Amino acid sequence: MGILCKVVDMLLLVAFMVMLVAGPLIDAQLVFPEATFPEVLVRLKQQYAEEYQDYLMVEKPHFFVALVWLELIFQWPLVLLNIYGILASKHWFHTTCLIYGASVITAMTALLGELMGSQKASDKLLTVYSPFMGLGVLAFLRGLVPNSGKAQTIGKRPAMAREKRA
Repeated sequence: MGILCKVVDMLLLVAFMVMLVAGPLIDAQLVFPEATFPEVLVRLKQQYAEEYQDYLMVEKPHFFVALVWLELIFQWPLVLLNIYGILASKHWFHTTCLIYGASVITAMTALLGELMGSQKASDKLLTVYSPFMGLGVLAFLRGLVPNSGKAQTIGKRPAMAREKRA
């Protein structure tokens, strides 16, 4: 189980690094004036929206803007914590990963429901958004698994009761 956790952690680390950059540079353009971003980033977002026919980026429906705020205010700080938790092997990493995964799954359920239910989304657009549901599920499942085979401790004592010695 240890090697599988390490592989999953590395996959999550790569995804978290992407989210670390994409959130404030691309997604934030939906909630802040475009004038606050460099022209190259604005063109990148527009090019993406045109190429993938992402009507959510163009139309900016209220629920989508709310999900972007959720990403920036709640999920992005968790991404920072998760990156640090993986790199520093913190004992609380599985907790923050579980919270992040649950939040992403919830947001992606609403988003994918809109994309599939509206009949506006192309298959190409669905292939862009669908992996984020996979990321949420992977993060959630990783959060359910303890960090390592080391004995859990409470303070300086082992968490499991020891046998009494006579």
